[in-house]
Amino acid sequence: FAGQIARLHGCRTVGIAGGAAKTALLTDRLGFDAAIDYKAGNLHDGLRRSCPNGIDVLFDNVGGDILAACLPHMAKQGRIVCCGAVSQYDTASPPAAPAGIPGLLIVNSLTMRGFLLADFLHRQEQALTALTAWVAEKKLAVIEDLIAGFELLPAALVGLLAGENTGKRIVQVT
Repeated sequence: FAGQIARLHGCRTVGIAGGAAKTALLTDRLGFDAAIDYKAGNLHDGLRRSCPNGIDVLFDNVGGDILAACLPHMAKQGRIVCCGAVSQYDTASPPAAPAGIPGLLIVNSLTMRGFLLADFLHRQEQALTALTAWVAEKKLAVIEDLIAGFELLPAALVGLLAGENTGKRIVQVT
């Protein structure tokens, strides 16, 4: 959604996903300008090719290796928005901070900020109005990965963390 919303506001969008099918989805169906398959090879080369002028805004919900790979490619005064760290959710202990923090933050005058939904609840009505309109106008695609059966909830969660889903994973209680 973040990339689609950025595109709606006129931004050039580059997505990072695992696998050819997911990267094709980003460009072919969701309208991203480019997509990088982090499983296919050297992520740094993909970032260099797709973001030749650097990354102005990184919306990061993965953390870990993806964040570490993006840091050296940030543009001067770039912004990093941290809304999750899915790569670390199922680890025994979180890995050390990516190399370059705080060094690259200082040298490139970067801003890095975390947020939670609760930080923006005062704008919920405004957001729902905009999102509903974009979906109705077919400007925002909603992709859902539906799994039927409450008993499948544990496997669905494990699969989500492993990247098995495409889109929002929903477990339907039947």
